[in-house]
Amino acid sequence: MSDWPYPAPVDDGGAAHLVSGAPLPDFELPTTTGDRLSLARVSGLSIVFVYPWTGKPGAANPPGWDHIPGAHGSTPEALGFQSVLEDFQARGIQILGLSTQSREWQREFAGRAGLTYPLLSDAEFKVADALRLPRFEAGGETFLKRLTLMCRDGQIVRTIFPVHPPDRHAADLLAML
Repeated sequence: MSDWPYPAPVDDGGAAHLVSGAPLPDFELPTTTGDRLSLARVSGLSIVFVYPWTGKPGAANPPGWDHIPGAHGSTPEALGFQSVLEDFQARGIQILGLSTQSREWQREFAGRAGLTYPLLSDAEFKVADALRLPRFEAGGETFLKRLTLMCRDGQIVRTIFPVHPPDRHAADLLAML
């Protein structure tokens, strides 16, 4: 049992179509490392964790955020991946984060959080639309639901949805491997 203080998400079937063998779309997205990356062209094993939103000191959460199942946890999830990054790399697995926040917002977050792996900005919802990623709304904005894609050579191998609790997700994935 988790002591995560926010509501747990439920599997609403929103990711059921993200099956093994499904191709990743070939859109180059800006990253926090300054380059552009297409998930379809990532070779080898990768884990793409999709998250809704990271906050900023002094910036309020979107309205109702505390009551939306699965909304909270992007920062702890990202920090969890950073804390075990070397373990994933030792297994030849690349870690990538993806949200619809701007690259500038993500860069500020990555710098403040000390993240050394790339975050991809899908601010135009190109990948989100192509994969029909599940979403929710808060404060008149659309956010992606938290999920993880395990990928190999531009194809989905496994989808984890919902992700809970987000603070232990990276460690739980390592234990699964």
